[in-house]
Amino acid sequence: MSEQMNDKKAESKNPLSGNQAEQRLGTKFGGARKIAVIEGDGIGPEVTQQSIRVLDAIAESFGHEFNYTYCLMGADAIDKTGTPLPDETIEVCLNSDAILFGAIGHPKYDNDPTAKVRPEQGLLKLRKSLQLYANIRPISTYSSLHHLSPLKSKNIEGVDFIIFRELTGGIYFGKKETAADGSQASDDCVYSRAEIERIADLAFHFAQKPGRRKKLTLVDKANVLETSRLWRKVVQEMAPQYPDVTVDYMFVDNAAMQIILNPKQFDVILTENMFGDIISDEASVISGSLGLLPSASVGINERIALFEPIHGSYPQAAGKDIANPIGSILSAAMMLEFLGMEEEAKLVRDAVNWTLQYSFVTKDIDPVNFYFTSTIGELISDYVSGKISGSVKRENIELRKSTII
Repeated sequence: MSEQMNDKKAESKNPLSGNQAEQRLGTKFGGARKIAVIEGDGIGPEVTQQSIRVLDAIAESFGHEFNYTYCLMGADAIDKTGTPLPDETIEVCLNSDAILFGAIGHPKYDNDPTAKVRPEQGLLKLRKSLQLYANIRPISTYSSLHHLSPLKSKNIEGVDFIIFRELTGGIYFGKKETAADGSQASDDCVYSRAEIERIADLAFHFAQKPGRRKKLTLVDKANVLETSRLWRKVVQEMAPQYPDVTVDYMFVDNAAMQIILNPKQFDVILTENMFGDIISDEASVISGSLGLLPSASVGINERIALFEPIHGSYPQAAGKDIANPIGSILSAAMMLEFLGMEEEAKLVRDAVNWTLQYSFVTKDIDPVNFYFTSTIGELISDYVSGKISGSVKRENIELRKSTII
């Protein structure tokens, strides 16, 4: 079911499921699930439509009901309402069980440093309004795509770490000033002990989960920044509460280097907002494509979480049916786990693995023998629905056909 507003799987261990220690990140819901859908800008609508297609297949196969309400945010919202985040969108999100988001951003704002209203303001305001203080980005690899990684295959085999990025504090939300003559500008970076403690608690608990290596790495710049020294002090004080978790500390410049040199050393990375923004994008290229990775943003209200692929709006590809929908589809799998549907989430990830194993990939992965955004969505939906047995006619792959045995 849809209601229009304004007239309108890397296989990885997921933090949104698990034992009692993780219940703050996931709640079992009954009845129909209310999903706020924010398609956003650029390729956002195209990849999100494929996630909806997969969710509909899950609903049909498992007897669920998803009620979608489509909302505006970003450049699309500015064009239609004059604001990057209408109040109606916030209201719908607050009354939903989960939020599925596409992407945000447009070149006409990127290339205009004087713009007073920008698409990204909508996302920052939404995070603040919903108090989504933790962004969770799993990083893992697919053996069938190792040849696409800029790193050697031997260095990325078995990579499986997760980044906990603080999302509502730091320099992005600090006081911003520009001198009247334009000759000087400043951005304040401010953190409180409480802001650090709440996300550190999540990261420590996740490091304790079965299957993890019980190692937490705090990434900071404590040799220079006072905020980083506070982060380090708070984490050091909290560490004894988690005696089974080994904690180490790494300056962000070294961490950026180590993610390339030896990514297998990491298990759980904890860091502040701007550092997390940068190193999580850096880590994403390990898998071979920015379009493959999902994320979740969780907050104080246990019943609300936002799920989105980590890629941007990629406006150059908008409307061409060539964008990679897998990051969005795997984000939908994370959402299913948040909703208590772990079996369903696993099936979606199995379907994603199947498409990659048999080279059903988009143009970013194979610029010659590629399949379209909508075709990948259709294949994954068919796998979920049981219309695909798991084997393919290999000769049809070469011909770019999707005929399945």
